[in-house]
Amino acid sequence: MEHKHLLVRPCMHVTETPCAQPPQWDRSLSALVLIVEDEPDIADIVAAYLHREGVRTLRAHDGLNALALHRSARPDLVLLDVQMPGMDGWTVLNTLRQRGDTPVIMLTALDQDLDKLTALRMGADDYVVKPFNPAEVAARVRAVLRRTLHAPRDAAPGILRVGPLVIDPQNHSVHVEGDGYSHELLLTLTEYKLLHCMALAPSRIFSRSELMLQCLPESEALERTVDSHVSKLRRKLDDVGLGNVPASVRGVGYRLKADH
Repeated sequence: MEHKHLLVRPCMHVTETPCAQPPQWDRSLSALVLIVEDEPDIADIVAAYLHREGVRTLRAHDGLNALALHRSARPDLVLLDVQMPGMDGWTVLNTLRQRGDTPVIMLTALDQDLDKLTALRMGADDYVVKPFNPAEVAARVRAVLRRTLHAPRDAAPGILRVGPLVIDPQNHSVHVEGDGYSHELLLTLTEYKLLHCMALAPSRIFSRSELMLQCLPESEALERTVDSHVSKLRRKLDDVGLGNVPASVRGVGYRLKADH
């Protein structure tokens, strides 16, 4: 495995509590970090280094487990691997950004400028390229926590504006605004979730399976159910002059265009 030369002997007590007498640095002593990594050896060594810094940790081995732990444990920061089986780190990051502003540091083997820019544009706070020095990871965690622990955790995202669309997550309202007028769209909860999800990245193409996971997570319906909801949403937008929104991308999914 390419990362073995980085691994050191972990602390004998790699637990969910900090090691005894941790170093004193700011308020991060009480921080909880969720490590999302499908390789146990890497998760072990990162957790050991964080424990030396007085940071508590939780582990998730895949994206679904990570999202469940994020909702239940409300960690102060997420260390998120990009390449995981099933749901990848990009999908997890997008979902976390819909939920709020929990700091996220991406762990990626993709040492390309485009991948780094993608991480930052999608809302990551930092990224570390594999293979990495675990001490560097701990230092980056410390730096991000120092910046963010004083801010409200998971604050509600602000109003989104995409062309004439104005989306208010506080009250789940959507208005279409123009010169001298504002028209409120009456959407179902699922229609609102679909629109809000795509509005967070209006030029990005969302697959049907991704929209199912993010907007209908408890549903056992098939992916074609997404087509039905998008069709109804599109008709409501067409009624107020926004034709072909969201736009279909053949064989892939949907994208919310911002060129109206």
